Amino acid sequence: VYRLFPSLAERRAQKAGTMSGGEQQMVAIGRALMTTPKLILLDEPSLGIAPQVIRLIGRSLLEINKADGITVVLVEQNSRMALALSSYAYVLENGRVALEGDSKALMTNEHVKRLYLGG
Repeated sequence: VYRLFPSLAERRAQKAGTMSGGEQQMVAIGRALMTTPKLILLDEPSLGIAPQVIRLIGRSLLEINKADGITVVLVEQNSRMALALSSYAYVLENGRVALEGDSKALMTNEHVKRLYLGG
């Protein structure tokens, strides 16, 4: 966990409830990893988090998946981040699957670009 989130090592004596939102998210991910899971499910890990911390968490999720072989299921409204991190994605509209497929292909889909990526 400290390899992924070195700043937590500096705060190891601090109670998680007194940390920033980004640090609390790192603690939550770290606690999940300590159980040596095969899969982790994250719901809105970027919500209310500073952009630089979002990038750190994103890089960490890629490393968790690729280096540690842990499947990551990400539920995220930050469409750009979700599609950049994932290999396969589902686009939900009004609670229903509207599109699904390879994440890179969805990033170039005109409907997705117009409604979710601002393009």
